[in-house]
Amino acid sequence: MDSKFTVQNAVDGKLGLSDLRMDPKALAHQAVVAEEGGNPQLAENFLRAAELTLLDDEEVLSLYEALRPYRSSAVQLEELRVSLERRGAARCAELVRQAADVYARRGLLR
Repeated sequence: MDSKFTVQNAVDGKLGLSDLRMDPKALAHQAVVAEEGGNPQLAENFLRAAELTLLDDEEVLSLYEALRPYRSSAVQLEELRVSLERRGAARCAELVRQAADVYARRGLLR
């Protein structure tokens, strides 16, 4: 849709998902603010969110599903990690690697 973001357009139902998508630059700026405010974990979350803007909505939902316990095998998580890394989402790839390690230790892999 790419409509102008106004209250009236929201009320009239003229806004679509593309109108509501976060800008990676805004997320990166929020990461700086969080870091400066002494919250490095929040900063890292904003930076991962900025990377997720590289993916379409279906891919993001698939990523969340893959990271649920017992949903993926070690091989599937490694394939996901490699795919994310190749596409410039290094922070998200690292999160998948860490999850795979924890899931393996705790018996949460498929």
